[in-house]
Amino acid sequence: MTDSLILEVADLEVNVLTGIYSEETGKPQPLRITVQARYDVADHYDPDTPLSESKNYMDLKFAASEGLPEGVHFKLIEAVADHICGTLFVQDKRVQAVTVKIVKLAIAEAGEQIGITLHRERPKL
Repeated sequence: MTDSLILEVADLEVNVLTGIYSEETGKPQPLRITVQARYDVADHYDPDTPLSESKNYMDLKFAASEGLPEGVHFKLIEAVADHICGTLFVQDKRVQAVTVKIVKLAIAEAGEQIGITLHRERPKL
């Protein structure tokens, strides 16, 4: 089995234009987004291993926030998750897979988590 490393940014709250119902369209909705990226691992990590041997956590945060196109309305949160996956695959060829969990905060009534989890493997060329 090949080793891999999973980086994670969890519970990032982002306002995104999303939804299909009239009360959802036209205004951003708060989403809680968790992103995990699995990528090729270095042979070994010494105390002085440079960041280039890993992936910057801020790349994950960017893909789930500023990396989302401003002014674009995503009908489905699945499309938001798909965009995040695509951004991470383009950023770094070492990314093998991405998992994105999105919770729609505006529709929770009793603290429940309502949303989706999308897992994508790097497309084979």
